[in-house]
Amino acid sequence: MVILFTDFGAQGPYLGQMEMVIRHVLPVEPVINLLADAPRFDVRASAYLLAALAPTIPRPAVVVAVVDPGVGGDRRAVVVEADGLLLVGPDNGLFEPIIRRSTLSRAWEITWRPQHLSSSFHGRDLFAPVAARLAAGLSPEEAGCEPIAVPRRPDWPDHLAEIIYFDHYGNAWTGLPASLMEGRDTLFAAGQSLRRANTFSEVPSGTAFWYENSSHMVEIAVNGGRAADLPGLAIGCSVTN
Repeated sequence: MVILFTDFGAQGPYLGQMEMVIRHVLPVEPVINLLADAPRFDVRASAYLLAALAPTIPRPAVVVAVVDPGVGGDRRAVVVEADGLLLVGPDNGLFEPIIRRSTLSRAWEITWRPQHLSSSFHGRDLFAPVAARLAAGLSPEEAGCEPIAVPRRPDWPDHLAEIIYFDHYGNAWTGLPASLMEGRDTLFAAGQSLRRANTFSEVPSGTAFWYENSSHMVEIAVNGGRAADLPGLAIGCSVTN
């Protein structure tokens, strides 16, 4: 399958244009829109969010990940293989946490270029066609890629103790695995002290708390409300214990 992870938003033509390109090569294979509202222009937050979602992706799969504020600039276009996932997208750090947590990784630079390449939409013109060819069974070399050293961001942390995403309900995902909070009940964020609960019904309505979400990450929520409305809580806000 081909899986899409972008900051494009669900509205507008962008996701549909990417899917059309992929289905032109793979008319019967599934194209899954995993996430279309990754933090806009925020490569680092999106990278840790993608890594949090990656364990739920069945292998083998091709992931087209596009959070690319440097599109049209000098950043490379790459394919990265990490423990059964083929990741296609910009070389801007978006794949760093997945690479770091993998046991085996390889990388290629996408050197193939279409006849017409938009300066602002490589998701449609470059990443989607290469991903479709990979999903059709071509090797990265056959799809127009050349081997390179695996791109790394060694200065990035193993885990990001920050707010990285707000979901539809206003719940605040962090880049912090819940396993790192074992034995700790209190989390501090935006000047607020939050107690741990297993689920929403364990706290009174309107109460903010934190819990281990379905992706095993620390998440801040409000029973019957929106953590996104808590004062000071925003993407990039630090969380501490």
